[in-house]
Amino acid sequence: MIDSLLWWVTSPLDYAFMRRALVACLALSLTAPILGVLLMLRGMSLMGEALSHAILPGVAVAFMLAGFSLPLMMLGGVAAGLVTVATASSVTLFSGLKEDAAMASLFLVAMAAGVMIISLSGSALDLGHVLFGSILAVDGRTLLLVCLVSSLVLVGLAISFRALVMECLDPQFLTLQGRHAGWTHGLFMCLVVLSLVVGFQSLGTLMAAGLMLLPAATARYWSRRLEGMIAIAIGWAVTCSVTGLLVSYHAGLPTGPTIVLLTGAGYALSVLVGPCNGMLARQRTPHRVLSHEKR
Repeated sequence: MIDSLLWWVTSPLDYAFMRRALVACLALSLTAPILGVLLMLRGMSLMGEALSHAILPGVAVAFMLAGFSLPLMMLGGVAAGLVTVATASSVTLFSGLKEDAAMASLFLVAMAAGVMIISLSGSALDLGHVLFGSILAVDGRTLLLVCLVSSLVLVGLAISFRALVMECLDPQFLTLQGRHAGWTHGLFMCLVVLSLVVGFQSLGTLMAAGLMLLPAATARYWSRRLEGMIAIAIGWAVTCSVTGLLVSYHAGLPTGPTIVLLTGAGYALSVLVGPCNGMLARQRTPHRVLSHEKR
C-alpha cells in the first residue's frame, strides 16, 4: 500500500516537464493566495476575476507584434491590466460609479476585444491555450520568468504589507500617518496584475484567478485572524496544486481545471463544516446561546 502510494506520488517527477510544472505551481501558490485574502478583506474579490480577463487583449496584441515571445506577451498583459485599472479608477473618480462596477464593464469589453483580435488575426496563437493555460508545457525560460515575477510580488508584499492591511481596514488613518491611500491601492492593484499575468501561461487567463480567490475564500471559514487566513490559504493552494498536478497526470485530465476544481471542492466543504460561519457552526450557535441563557 505504501509502495503504491509512493509510486503514485513520485513516478510523475521522473519527467522534467512535471518537475518544472511542480515548481511553477508552488511559485504561484505561495503568492496568489495572499493577494486573494487582501482582495477579500477589501470586498473586491471579483476584481481579481475581472483583471484576469482584462489582460487578454494585451497578450493578443503582443503576440501579433512580436510572435510567441513570453516576456513580451506578459508585458502586454501587464500593460492591458494597468490600463484597465487606471480607466476604472478614473471612471470612479469622475462619475461616482463604484470601482467594481466600472471594472465589470471594462473587463467584458477587454475580454471581447482580446478574443476578437485573436480570432481575426489568423495567427497560430491558440485561444484555448491562452484561456486555460498549459502548465505541463512550461519550459525552462518560462519557469525562470514565473519564479522571478512571483518573487518580485512576494518582495513587494513583504515591504508594503502593513500599509496594504491598513489601507484595507482604515484608509484615513493611513493618510494621517503620511502615506497616501491612493498610492497604496495602486501598488496593490499592480501586484494583483503581475500575479495574474504570471499565472496566465500556466493556468490561463480564466483559471489564474481561481488559485488566487478560492483558497482565500476557503480560509475565511477556518480562521478569523489575518495571519491564520493567509497561512491556511497558502497551505490549501499548495495542497491543491500538487494534488491536482498528480491527479491530472495519472487520470489524463487537464491540469489547470483539475487544480481549480480541487480548490473549489475545498471551498464547498468549508461552507458546510467550517468553524467560522460555516453552515453547521451557525446551526449550533443558537443552541449554545439558548443553553447559556437557561443556566
